[in-house]
Parts: sequence; C-alpha cells; structure tokens
Amino acid sequence: MNKYIKKGSKPTRTGFGEALAQQGEKNDKIVVLGADVTGSVLTSFFAEKYPERFFSMGIAEQNATTAAVGLALSGKIPFFACYAAFATFRNADQIRISVCYNNANVKIIGGHAGVTVGPDGATHQALEDIALMRLLPNMTIVVPCDYEQAKKATVALAEMNGPAYLRLSRANVPMFTDESDKFEIGKADVLQDGADVAIIACGSLVWESLVAAEILQEQNNISAAVINCHTVKPIDKETIVKYARKCGAVVTAEEHQIYGGLGSAVAEVLSQDCPTPMEFVAMQDKFGESGEPDELLKHFGFDAENIVKTVLTVIAKKK
Repeated sequence: MNKYIKKGSKPTRTGFGEALAQQGEKNDKIVVLGADVTGSVLTSFFAEKYPERFFSMGIAEQNATTAAVGLALSGKIPFFACYAAFATFRNADQIRISVCYNNANVKIIGGHAGVTVGPDGATHQALEDIALMRLLPNMTIVVPCDYEQAKKATVALAEMNGPAYLRLSRANVPMFTDESDKFEIGKADVLQDGADVAIIACGSLVWESLVAAEILQEQNNISAAVINCHTVKPIDKETIVKYARKCGAVVTAEEHQIYGGLGSAVAEVLSQDCPTPMEFVAMQDKFGESGEPDELLKHFGFDAENIVKTVLTVIAKKK
C-alpha cells in the first residue's frame, strides 16, 4: 500500500523560490539573475530581500548565462532562472562552452517545464530540456517531485560546486514528502518496495506512479516498487540495477520526450549492466498543446491510468 498521503498541492517553483531566499540569508556569495520573468519563476522572493544581489538582465538569456559565468569565476554562486524552454535551448551554446567547458559554478533553473505549463502552449512546454542538458559534460540535473523536495534540491545545489540544472513546475503538484526526508544528489529515493515491477519516475510523475502502484496492487495483485529518481545526472546506477534484478521489469515515467530523458538514461544503465524488459511513459515524439494542466497530463498519458497500462504491458514481456 502507498504509505504517502497527499498534503495539499504547491508548484515546485514555490519550494525553489522560498529556499533560494533562505539560502541568500545564509550565504552572501549567492547572486541571482533574472530574464524578465522574475515573478513567474519566483526569484522575486530573493530579489525583494536582497536587491543588491539580484540582476535583471531583460529578455536576454545568452547574456544572463555569460554574466553568470563571470560571477561564478569571481567567486560568487549565481542562479539564473527563467522558463525551461528558453533557459536551455535559447542559450545552449553559452551553457555548453561558457558554463560546462569551464566547469563554472552556475545553477540554471528551468521553470514552467513540461506540459503542465498548460495554456501557454507548445512553444513554452519544455519537453526536450533534460535531453539537451544531459549531453553536457560536468552538468548535474535534478528534477524534484514536490514542494519540499524542491526546497532541499535548491539547498543542495547551492552547496555543491559545478554546473547544475534544476527543472521546476508551474502548476500545483501533490505534496507528499516530509521536511525530515533525506535528499542526496545522485541517490534515488525508494518510496515503495516491490517485487514484480520497478516504476522509476521523476518530477510530477512520481506521485502518479505511487497512485498507479496502489491500483496495480488492489486490482491486479502486482507488487510495484516506486523509485523517485530525482537526479537524472549523475544517475543512481546501483539502485536501478538492484531493482531491475529484483523485479525483472522496469517502467520509467517522466513529463518529457521519450528520447534522451530519464527513460533513456535508465535504458543506458540497464543495457550495460542488467538487460531487462522495459517500457516508457513519456511524450511520444510530438509537441504539446494548449489546455489545462490536468487535461494535458491525461491527454498525453502522463497519468496513473496510463502508467498502470504500461506496467501490464511490460509484465507480459517477463520470461
């Protein structure tokens, strides 16, 4: 049974904004750069408390990233936040060469990721950002599952040294983790043990995976392990292989394209260390649409019902 209880809903961007402002009080080396969407990605919390350490760069993502590198190489800890669709692809060259090649201590924050941006439509629904950032040497990628974990992830990124990408939601997502829960970059959280299938998820689909696991147990007598793989890079190979061997079947679930994201990362691990029947819950090589977040999640199969169907498919492939 799912031991986790939904304790309301908040966007992960809220956890980030609150934690960043708190870290600003603890560490005066933290500086923040904005790209005209400060109120949307909630770096406004930091800007209101520390205006002398906040730099509004306008709609100029490339300039903001380059400036962030200069600040990092001068000993500061810069956070640059805007919409994920623009934080990644619009300034991919600057992130690759200025940030990653220099191994600069820059934190790129991609807000409003996935189809849950909703009415903003396909142009703003970043579904390829994990794939792009995962390719880059030295880059760490974290996709928190809820408000509390976004707070912990923000603290962890402020304390680590090196390039990092934090992927956040605009829409409310269920709050189910606790303030006391441990968070470690590169170490997946096993939220529920299981023996028949391992569901490995990140971001908004972690909760949907827990709901799916409960349905599978009640309706199909299938025991599903649920793993919150909040760090897509560096990925937790040990936990993935352990549960692939234990369960003999794996399903990945992410609010991202089927190519290049969490599913691809898990498949790479399994192909080398533990070949296992596997299925993917992800965007099926298409762009998003305008609509309400919940409608879009269901329409594109990012819901518990589709995770259940996908698990039944992979279970049928087990020898």
